[in-house]
Amino acid sequence: MANTKDHVVGIVGAGPGGLASAMLLAAAGARVRVYESMSAVGGRTSRIMLGSPRGTFAFDRGPTFFLMPYVLEEIFAAAGRRLTDHAHLTRLDPMYRLIMGRGVDGRDGPLRIDTTQDVAEMARRIGAIDPHDGANFERFIRDTRVKLRLMEPILRSPMRGVGDVLGAASPKFLPHLSPHLSVDGLLSTYFRNPFVRMAVSFQSKYLGMSPLECPSIFSILPFIEYEYGVWHPRGGCNALMRAMADVCRGMGVEFRFNAPVAGIEFDGPRATGVRLADGTVERHAHVVVNADASAALKRFVPESVRTRYGSGLGGATDAHIDSRRYSCSTYMLYLGIEGAADLPHHTIYISSDYRRNLEDITSNGTLSADPSVYVCNPAPLDPTLAPRGCSSLYVLMPTPNTKVGAIDWRAGSARVRATVLDQLERRFGVADIERRIVVEKAITPQDWRDGADGMGAINFGATFNLAHNLMQMLHRRVAHRLDGLDGVWFVGGGTHPGSGLPVIFLSAQIGARMLTAELGLPAPAARQRFAAA
Repeated sequence: MANTKDHVVGIVGAGPGGLASAMLLAAAGARVRVYESMSAVGGRTSRIMLGSPRGTFAFDRGPTFFLMPYVLEEIFAAAGRRLTDHAHLTRLDPMYRLIMGRGVDGRDGPLRIDTTQDVAEMARRIGAIDPHDGANFERFIRDTRVKLRLMEPILRSPMRGVGDVLGAASPKFLPHLSPHLSVDGLLSTYFRNPFVRMAVSFQSKYLGMSPLECPSIFSILPFIEYEYGVWHPRGGCNALMRAMADVCRGMGVEFRFNAPVAGIEFDGPRATGVRLADGTVERHAHVVVNADASAALKRFVPESVRTRYGSGLGGATDAHIDSRRYSCSTYMLYLGIEGAADLPHHTIYISSDYRRNLEDITSNGTLSADPSVYVCNPAPLDPTLAPRGCSSLYVLMPTPNTKVGAIDWRAGSARVRATVLDQLERRFGVADIERRIVVEKAITPQDWRDGADGMGAINFGATFNLAHNLMQMLHRRVAHRLDGLDGVWFVGGGTHPGSGLPVIFLSAQIGARMLTAELGLPAPAARQRFAAA
């Protein structure tokens, strides 16, 4: 194909996948234009600003954990930049505090553990809960280090079919696959204490799944934290998005803000451009979609085009797309409060009835009496996020998505808010929280579903995209290049490798390599580092 200097690649969405794609494509010599429905970059990694007489409180809208920074370093390197010149990162210790409820409604008092990247010390802390499990922790780390090293070619390769899976997978990886085991099932071969397994499996929530159902391959998630740390970017994770946008502008990438895309234009199976919400059509031979993949398929690619020309998930009817299994959703509460909160940067409370809580979220479609809750308290480390003498608390409660649950979030919002504030006082020890609130904002699963604040809609409000079960992994996720269609590309959490900032960046790397090859441009030159080499 002719060099794309005569064409502009259109990118729909300035979230992490869209920004990384723009950086990589521009570094390869492509002209790039990014369309963003909101007024600033980030998408679900955008920033929420709440003003008050005390000053402005700032919050990350979505991701607050930053893991595997070397992946983003590779993308900056491809653009001839260094991440450390554009962002200030601090490694956290403790990485986070776990508060695990015990007894009926937590009456027996919680079990607390502060996690550390010091593996020997972490083994000692686990040993204080169960000596057998403490002795096995380092074995788990060693085994999973090998597993990730063997798995990383899969994480970095396009998955278009079984052939790609077999081509990327080393025969040595097969013994580590254990498809018959869940994360919890695999961990039970190392740890006998249910609280220890809980402490080394809650990360399945990063995928919006239960560790009792999540495939065992995702035992790499806790390992990644212990091996590479948990980091805080000064200004929050959205600061990384702003840094990426600055680099993009320096390479000539054009941004169109407040420019929601209504659909992709087609001539038969060939994409010809994007149609904006105001009716304007702008021509592009290639369109990269960085949005909730399932919702975007239905919204941007007409069902008639998908069913006539496409195949696999990309060619599915709307009903088939909706029939897939989806991750949980989240109820969010962003609180600007007077004074300090005596909490580390990240704190996770795990329900005293953990199994029931997981079942309520994934299958019962109800709200638990003692829900798990996560709190980020960044102001002690990063005073840019709250006025002096105040704190910005980011509060997340995993909930059913709107497909599983029939909860009326508007009618029940006051009750849910009261439950979350009660958990903050009883489980996290944040005293007198109601009186101390200066500003607040809530986002419900219904808001995620409908695209609140100008965000793109999320299918069923499933904030972690398609569930990561065995039938929706690898080549069974939305393809980077839709089969049967020309010029339509997807990146982000609905594609391979999956959800979470690091793997979204990997998705962008995969998609950019494929697209630059089709455009006849050199692949972005960045030395890729294998994580567990």
